[in-house]
Amino acid sequence: MIVITARVASPQIEQYWTLLDTPGDLVRVVLGIAVCLWLAVHLFILPKDPGGYRTWLYLGLALLPLSLLCAVLIW
Repeated sequence: MIVITARVASPQIEQYWTLLDTPGDLVRVVLGIAVCLWLAVHLFILPKDPGGYRTWLYLGLALLPLSLLCAVLIW
């Protein structure tokens, strides 16, 4: 999810120093950085009970192929 978010949030112009020229790109990059940081922080928060681990295992197995497919299609 972090890779997909970073790819979608990257500016349309390939040069980062021109972000101030287009406010839409600046907002998208700032929101993208915030979402990537939020996802990275939550990656390291462990569940509190065994049921939480089981739920994340099932969700991970179900969503991994979908996220890989989205990453390939977006790239």
